[in-house]
This record gives sequence, C-alpha cells and structure tokens, in this order.
Amino acid sequence: MRKKAPKGLLPDFASNVEKILISMSCSPQKPAQFLETGTDTAIAWLNDGADPAPTGRCGTFWLGGFKSDMRGSKAEVLADHAHTARRSFVRFDYSGHGESGGEFVDGTISSWLDQAQAVFTHCAPGRRVLIGSSMGGWIALLLAKRLIGAGQADRLGGLILIAPAADMTKDLMWDKYGDEFRDEVMRLGKYERPSEYSDEPYVITRALIEDGVQHLLLDHGLQMPCPVRILQGEDDPDVPWQHALKTYHALDGDDVMLQLVKHGDHRLSSDLNLAVLTETAEALCAQADRSA
Repeated sequence: MRKKAPKGLLPDFASNVEKILISMSCSPQKPAQFLETGTDTAIAWLNDGADPAPTGRCGTFWLGGFKSDMRGSKAEVLADHAHTARRSFVRFDYSGHGESGGEFVDGTISSWLDQAQAVFTHCAPGRRVLIGSSMGGWIALLLAKRLIGAGQADRLGGLILIAPAADMTKDLMWDKYGDEFRDEVMRLGKYERPSEYSDEPYVITRALIEDGVQHLLLDHGLQMPCPVRILQGEDDPDVPWQHALKTYHALDGDDVMLQLVKHGDHRLSSDLNLAVLTETAEALCAQADRSA
C-alpha cells in the first residue's frame, strides 16, 4: 500500500506520481544530446522543461549516483515537473554510466566531477538548484565548492542532497568494507562487490579509492552560501542516517536542514518520497527567484 502524501504538497502531484511513471515508461524516450569533453569522452545529457531557461527563473541540475543513470525515477519525475513549472532541468550521465562513453572502471571522483562541471558550465545556464543523489550528493558539494572558489556562488540557488554519500570512498568503502576488500583493492587493483540494485557487481577500483582522498570534505567542513536540504532514509543500508548527520554537521550556513524519513530506504523513490523531493526542489527554486 502506498502512503498518501501530507497536505501542502504540490496540487495532486503525489496522487499522480504512479500515473506519471507509467506514462513515461510507455512513452518514447527523449534522445540525449552529447557534450564532447577534453578527454574525448562523449557525455550524454538532457534538458527538460523550459528551453532556453527563462531569464530570472531558477532551474535545476541533476547529479546521479554511483552506477546509476539519468533516466531513473527521481530524475524522470523532476523532468516532468520542470515542464509543469516552466523551469529548466538539466541531467547527465557520468562516463561509464548510462548513455555516456567511456568505461565505468576508468572513472574516478575527479573525472566525474570534471564532467559535472563541464555540463553545468556549457549546458545549464543561469541559477540552479543542484540535486545530488547518493554519490551525486558528494559531487554536488564538490561542484558547489568549485563554483564558490571561482566566485560563482551566485549561480547556486540551493542544494538538495538525497542520501548524500560524501567522502564515500573513505567512510563508506575503505573504512567500512573490511580487510578482504582492502587487500583485494591493493593487490588486484579492484574489488567486485555484489549489488542489491543490479545483476552485475559494483567494481570498486584502487584508482577510485586513491583519487577520492583529495576530495574528502567532511572533516574540513564547507561554508554554504545557499540553502541546503538533506533528505535521508532512516533505514538506508548503504548511506546510514548517521552519515547524513555527519554531512549536516560539516556544512556551515544559515539555511541547512536535514529531513529524516521514517522507514525510508536508500532510493527514496516511493510516491511520498518523490512528492517531497519535488516540492523541496520547487520551494528552493521559488526562494532563489525571490532573492534574485
């Protein structure tokens, strides 16, 4: 049985989530566009909703998780909302993911962050709310850090971090998976970990682990000049709520909030979860519009 959404969510949205997902599964997919990067890897991306982005109207920017793609349910529902709200919603696949070129095992946090910045710079004009899921939450924070450092904090309308796997290569992999994992990574250069979400294992490489060290955030903290919303499932086995709380404490700002979802899993893709995500995105966009 699906939970009903509480009053106050976007009109009729929660009750229509299932219809939206069924409709999208039956409709032909919008073809991706491709951005050529300096590494000769073509990065697949999509712009949904208003194109070009309306002047003075904040858009959104999606950053997916580890071995996920830009056509998952959360991204699809946000894309549908972008059409309704007349906002621009840009999403993309990292190299080795979805429709982008490259091999998954060659990817690192550095390369995926560079690709996120390239798509953001060349394909997502104007002010944006960054929406990062799992590993995408870490990359969203790293992208925000780069923008702030480059004097472009005004492009940040806010951040929504869904089960953010910040510092995952250390906190959620190296420190968590045990001696067998660490031994295989160092001896063989990789470790194949069974996945609940795919028939194929997650291949975690030594390059991924070693590269991640230079991007660790949580022990140093990050000053956030924009609103941040963390959405976290209480029963998430992959990114425990305690890690989300650590992320919350690492972010310094006047408008940082953590929402813990009772019985929520890692994906947070129920009708209720998707309604909360979409309302949160719209609320941050509207707040950015008013402050422009």
